[in-house]
Amino acid sequence: MLTQNQWKAGRFELTWQTQKPLLMGIVNITPDSFSDGGKHNSTSSAIAHAQRLLSEGADILDIGGESTRPGAESVALEAEWARLKPVLQELVRWNVPVSVDTMKAEIMRRAIELGVDILNDVYAFRDKDAVQVLAESQAGAVVMHMQGEPRSMQNRPEYDDVCTEVSDFLAARLNVLAHAGVPSSRVLLDPGFGFGKNLQHNLALMKRTSWFAGQASGVLIGVSRKRMIGELTGQESPADRVSGSVAAALYAAGQGAAVLRVHDVRATLDALKVWQALVD
Repeated sequence: MLTQNQWKAGRFELTWQTQKPLLMGIVNITPDSFSDGGKHNSTSSAIAHAQRLLSEGADILDIGGESTRPGAESVALEAEWARLKPVLQELVRWNVPVSVDTMKAEIMRRAIELGVDILNDVYAFRDKDAVQVLAESQAGAVVMHMQGEPRSMQNRPEYDDVCTEVSDFLAARLNVLAHAGVPSSRVLLDPGFGFGKNLQHNLALMKRTSWFAGQASGVLIGVSRKRMIGELTGQESPADRVSGSVAAALYAAGQGAAVLRVHDVRATLDALKVWQALVD
């Protein structure tokens, strides 16, 4: 029987502890990734990067074949799958939790057939058949809030009350999944930092991390190297936002986050170890 701090994700039952979240390492197989500019845009470099993240202490690998940065154009299904398939085929052999970051139900279906454990969907399983694909599998899920779509989401994001609107949306999606037979023990929530939000929206949501963490599902926090970190620190280049990202990760850990989705695993883990030793 799963405890409150466990996530059923495919082959795995993943457990986090108070102030000790799991680390999800990011592997972007895209030519236009905001964080690394396509540095891992080949099968061999993506697999090598995945190995590096595991050696640094990642608990989960999250593999994406389509950029969802602000202004990004959509990628055709077969082009996305051509990027993902050889990498996923290799990684599912490693006996580690593997997540696929996609909005497309057909990509989800193919990834599950390969043995992927987690479906990470910035579109919250609103693509046709996405809920059914998830429900017919044993995969874990990350359900994220996004206002609009990547191409235009940052044009002029507006909310009356961002925390209420995001939480209501996520609660509604949880309800849809539950009615389809997906229990909350398989689902993490993601407020969607930077996905149709300005800096003030992001800060308001970040300050509600403990509230999200107290819901039926745990919360995944993904702010690594994002624009909000650059706006707070003045660092224009994503590569220079590591320190700010680590600071945000420590805050999220202290507020009860289940999973931290990060580019810089070693830096985040080192900071967590020191912080945990001081607060224990």
